[in-house]
Amino acid sequence: MEKLKNKTVLIVDDEDRNTFALRSYLETFEMRIEVAKNGEEAISLLKKGTQIDIILLDMMMPVMDGYETLTIFKNNDSLKQIPVIAVTARAMKGDKEKCIEAGAWDYVSKPIDLTILMDKITRWIL
Repeated sequence: MEKLKNKTVLIVDDEDRNTFALRSYLETFEMRIEVAKNGEEAISLLKKGTQIDIILLDMMMPVMDGYETLTIFKNNDSLKQIPVIAVTARAMKGDKEKCIEAGAWDYVSKPIDLTILMDKITRWIL
């Protein structure tokens, strides 16, 4: 997908395997990748002015989880403009709604179906 070339994705996840797999896949579309291990690192990166087109945010992380991170995004005029896809291993009834209510724009569950993820990414940034 030529339209995704040079779009920047911020992957926020404390698991190196998840980050590696997502990075490897998204780089096949020539997307740029930034990585943060938790919400605190993500916010620090964004406050430095790093241009991000979309965020893939794991909901269960140490230091600052996805829910706390979304609360900060929601209350910041510049951060709340960036599309956020919540990514979680929790796929219980009501989890999607909880993520959306917290401020996520969309939701995918782990293990991630990459076709579904790409549909969601293109929906929000193109």
